[in-house]
Amino acid sequence: MEADESGFEITQHQGAWDIRMWWPSGPVTGGPQRITIEKAEEAPARDVARGISTTVLRRLDLAGAVKTAHDAAPNLEGKAREITETIEEAGKTAGRLLALEGVSAPYLVMLSAVYVQMASIGARRPVDWLAQLIERRPETVRDHLKKARRDGYLSSLAGKAGGELTDKATAVLDSMPDMGEPQ
Repeated sequence: MEADESGFEITQHQGAWDIRMWWPSGPVTGGPQRITIEKAEEAPARDVARGISTTVLRRLDLAGAVKTAHDAAPNLEGKAREITETIEEAGKTAGRLLALEGVSAPYLVMLSAVYVQMASIGARRPVDWLAQLIERRPETVRDHLKKARRDGYLSSLAGKAGGELTDKATAVLDSMPDMGEPQ
């Protein structure tokens, strides 16, 4: 089973085929929302050439997959909640840095780190989420992320949210004291 914040996937192997079933995060109330069937990594070419048969579909253990999904969902929800809480606390720390120091290197690096985390979990509209956490407008957050890129703290991914923290950003993070909760 593979999981991230958006949902989780269970894979079954049937003959020459791998069948992947995906559920969104949250309680499992029925079957998967998406089923993908692809040739297995070491499937014989003659079996793949014949295509997916009704036998493969009949042998799909949907009931077993639903049970596995149902059993796994509470664990996954807890992990997703934990990840979200960590990201939100880091975002609030960025907001405290902005209030204390303005648009400083530590603030830009913390903002970038939170943005990268949000993008890596597949968060929808990470700039809007960040704006809410630091109590600024999304346009302001976009400008600050652009400055972080210009200043060499954050790499870019063409056409996608996210990027990676640079070595320069990592050095700033390593030198920062623990922000913790405000006194």
